[in-house]
Amino acid sequence: MPSLKALRTRINSVKSTQKITSAMKMVAASKLRRAQQQAEAARPYAERMERMLRALAASVTDSPTAPKLLIGTGQDKVHLLIPVTADRGLAGAFNTNVGRATRNLARKLEAEGKTVKILAVGRKGRDYLKRELASRIVGDVSYAGRKRIDFTDAQDIATRVTALLQGGEIDVATIVYNRFKSVIAQIVTEQQIIPAPPPPEGEAVDLGGATYEFEPDEETILAKLLPQALAIQVYRSLLESSAGEHGARMTAMDNATRNAGDMIKRLSQNYNRARQANITKELIEIISGAEAV
Repeated sequence: MPSLKALRTRINSVKSTQKITSAMKMVAASKLRRAQQQAEAARPYAERMERMLRALAASVTDSPTAPKLLIGTGQDKVHLLIPVTADRGLAGAFNTNVGRATRNLARKLEAEGKTVKILAVGRKGRDYLKRELASRIVGDVSYAGRKRIDFTDAQDIATRVTALLQGGEIDVATIVYNRFKSVIAQIVTEQQIIPAPPPPEGEAVDLGGATYEFEPDEETILAKLLPQALAIQVYRSLLESSAGEHGARMTAMDNATRNAGDMIKRLSQNYNRARQANITKELIEIISGAEAV
């Protein structure tokens, strides 16, 4: 059994760790509310925009002048994967789930004879994928040290993706992120953003009976609309990921705090048993010495 000093040191160490995890839990909880509100507020607009893009893509599929951002290059050879993770850890399996989903998708595409490129958003995802897919990573984005993510950040990512598409370096782009469901649940989501995906099988595109007239002309409107729509889809994934990160970290730190409490309890019991054993041993030695005299 460890000495009393070693047990006291261990107890104090665990108590210090418990204070840190408790503080991190409260910080994550304070950030979660705002991040959750932003993610939920962005969903209706992003979902409506996605439906509209699907309708436009279906209507101009056979047009030779249709924008690449809408219908892609017409090929399916080079896929760009955009995993969205956090820059910090201590969030349970939050980052690992996205990294694993991206790796599995990359392996699946390569097994089909496709070429895979990766634009990693977040240091944790980049570090995870570097272990097996380092040669596929063509760039990375980090927001370490930033207090919040703005729409301009999503525009920067969208611009990089657009440049790759216009340069003929990619045919399809898919973003992989954790969609926020609740504090204890995030859903790994794979969303194709280039070209606009077709509606699910058996489901018609519903625009609520809306018809569109373009002024001044369709090409001018789409040239402005499509980069904005791409940035909106990226921004939504960033907001969802941010909310999921804070929720995952809050849950992980709560579990760590509880586990530290259980460990302190067990160590305290061991300490009290060892202390009582030492006291009993000393009393026996004193009594034995007195009887010998």
